[in-house]
Amino acid sequence: MTEDVVAVAHRVPPYVLVSGPEGVLAERALAATLDELRVTSPDLEVIRVYAGAYEPGEIVLHTSPSLFGGAKCVVVHDLDEAGEDLQTDLLAVLAGPAEPDLTLVVLHKSGQRGKKVLDALRGSGARVLDAPAIKTDRDKSDFAAHEFRRARRKATAEAVHALVEAVGKDVRELAAACRQLVDDTTGLIDEQVVLTYHGGKVEATGFRVADAALAGDAGEALRLLRHAIAVGVDPVPIVAVLAQQVRQLVKVGSAGRGRSADIARDVGMAPWQVDRARRTLSGWSAEGLATCLQALAAADAEVKGGGRDPVFAVERVVLTMTRQHERHRED
Repeated sequence: MTEDVVAVAHRVPPYVLVSGPEGVLAERALAATLDELRVTSPDLEVIRVYAGAYEPGEIVLHTSPSLFGGAKCVVVHDLDEAGEDLQTDLLAVLAGPAEPDLTLVVLHKSGQRGKKVLDALRGSGARVLDAPAIKTDRDKSDFAAHEFRRARRKATAEAVHALVEAVGKDVRELAAACRQLVDDTTGLIDEQVVLTYHGGKVEATGFRVADAALAGDAGEALRLLRHAIAVGVDPVPIVAVLAQQVRQLVKVGSAGRGRSADIARDVGMAPWQVDRARRTLSGWSAEGLATCLQALAAADAEVKGGGRDPVFAVERVVLTMTRQHERHRED
């Protein structure tokens, strides 16, 4: 196959739609598109248009043939926030013939605004690149695992789980954490490697306290808790993690039998979380979990200003949890 044929085979179509709310994925899709265009057009001119600052006629001006020629890419950000002027101008451009050496890339996060433009893009044969939301722990685990595969690095399932627990609140931070581990380590990425880099994060600390408490290990739970407090971790997020873990046990316990993947999909968890919850549930009764939820609600109010001693409130709820575990085991 000649170079010219290869270039034609991989040519970006005149219209590209990046659809979905996840910013990291949308940015990557846009960057990949621009990189692909630069393979055949190293001097590509990139013009960015933002819906919030749009002036009528701007798109028509930018998409008109250039006096000096050369490839051009017009990127329209935030179509989902576009006013009538931007939508009308985009529809006018899409209704006409595609200009040679021009690529129009439109980014749309979600919602119905801009639907006519979306329909026109798809009807014109636009390449559609998806940037789906990454919300659940399962989504984040899949995302992190894929990040390591992209970098051709092996990571254990436990390492992925630990990383999601440590930095999983924000997908951008999760992506950065994966990149750090890839760049700063060699060999297999396991749980210990993750804890070395991210074990001090509030979320990771809270999860370790919760694991010990739910296992009924009062000594270890209190040791971890007091260490966290000593290094400046606020009691509020620790209580939040404890409550989240107990609620997960309740969800899995009430879901009945079935495949972990099916239950995970139904309750919005990752399969590994379902498996872990099932193992933990062997030491719990429904009454014990209910008691823990009540105690956690009270502790949450105390650490947020309703009590005199937030640290004592967390210690007390940890002891309540371990006692409930011990009571069930004795029964």
